[in-house]
Amino acid sequence: MASPGSRGNTLRRTLLAALITVSVAVPVSGAARPAAVPAPVPAPLAPMRAATPTALAERYAATRDGIRAAERMAVGHGDRKRATELRTMAGPGRHFLSFDGRDGGRTVEVYGDLSRAERIAVLVPGSDTSLDKYWRLRRDSVALERELGEGSAVVAWLGYDTPATVSPGATTPGRADAAAPELRKFVRKLNDLKPAARTSLVCHSYGSVVCGRAASGLEVADIVLYGSPGTGYDNAAALHTRATVWAGRGSTDWVANVPHTKLELPFTTVGFGTDPVSPEFGARPFAAGDSGHSDYLKRDSVSLRNIARIVSGEAASGEPASGEARGSRHA
Repeated sequence: MASPGSRGNTLRRTLLAALITVSVAVPVSGAARPAAVPAPVPAPLAPMRAATPTALAERYAATRDGIRAAERMAVGHGDRKRATELRTMAGPGRHFLSFDGRDGGRTVEVYGDLSRAERIAVLVPGSDTSLDKYWRLRRDSVALERELGEGSAVVAWLGYDTPATVSPGATTPGRADAAAPELRKFVRKLNDLKPAARTSLVCHSYGSVVCGRAASGLEVADIVLYGSPGTGYDNAAALHTRATVWAGRGSTDWVANVPHTKLELPFTTVGFGTDPVSPEFGARPFAAGDSGHSDYLKRDSVSLRNIARIVSGEAASGEPASGEARGSRHA
């Protein structure tokens, strides 16, 4: 009879083999998706010199024009669903710093008053986030901004081509490598605009791989990893950041079953290495309750409350509270 250790190694090899099979045998995600809805090339935007109400209002108006142009093109293409979503995004209560409707969409949207924000969460989403599924990113951003309360802003950064959940891109670092310079550039610009604000990266699922790639040298207070398959690094120290690195996982999140290993192949790397919630990784843990993979920022959840405490700086001196979530700061 095989020993428990032997059976564990066999299971690990089997899971890794399955992971590799998915990564190298599944057709690239773009080939399996419907043809992209056409969208115009965004008009150049004047550089922002300050995050004043006037400057922000001008930027929001300019991006609103771009969204409306994309809506008109979607109507001409016959895609009513996309056109309806874009019409909603162009509403007077929405605030986009940038918008590009091409190739699944690239957007940066602000929730809250950025001009007065003392605490800023840059929310970096994971796989399967696009204009067609943007409602999920908006839902999470609204919930986090509400939990943070006055004096805070959430910036939803959809600044990269996210991979499909079941695709080579979701198990290899290529998309993250391409995204990291853009995230780094954005955060540095945000620091220039809001030098006194406490800024944190809040990174979900594959977004944690993006944050890991971008972390080195960034001036942020915290990097929060949740629902993470790994970062591509062996430990938090390898991120080369002065930020406090946090990691949490809900008890019903399927990502716990992903093999936390990394295999170097001649043409790519498969897997993202050490589990961020493991002691070996060295991140500061936070309680995430019974959250599933897409539920971490669900209203009144333990995970939402603790992520908000981290962004607010209330958890800086110790592990965030666990147990039952209390009411939101915003009634």
